[in-house]
Amino acid sequence: MRALVVVESWFGNTAEIAEAIADGLREAGADVDVTTAASAPHEPSADLVVVAAPTHNLGLPSPASRGKAVEGGGSGDDVGVREWLETATPTAARLTCVDTVVASMFSGSAAKAAQKLARRRGWHADRGPSFLVGGTKGPLASDAIETALALGRRLGSQA
Repeated sequence: MRALVVVESWFGNTAEIAEAIADGLREAGADVDVTTAASAPHEPSADLVVVAAPTHNLGLPSPASRGKAVEGGGSGDDVGVREWLETATPTAARLTCVDTVVASMFSGSAAKAAQKLARRRGWHADRGPSFLVGGTKGPLASDAIETALALGRRLGSQA
């Protein structure tokens, strides 16, 4: 199985989750490429695409929320998962959307927004789990990396 993991991360938490998912996919025997959304191919040649984004303002990061992340000390690219999904050519690949989210009553989900956008664009998209972070800058919940590894293994075994 060939897999592509497309990630947008501003404080490193989402990137850690994406790498753990990729490690789990590799353990399951997949050939995996991990890339930022800004560098991701617009015509991916993969059997599985995983998109990972942080939740900003109840959904996917936008130019305005990215500006706020930079003001808060984060760093990342101007092109994120939202823009990649809007321009990438849908393929027959399975697409799974995951996110990182600060636990609160009004946290929202970048994964839900990504799944909705991907389906609207013609992808077969599923929503994966949200991974909790302790605040904007983290840290990740204590079980997040193991949960991401397990997700990668499970996705990789579904070839």
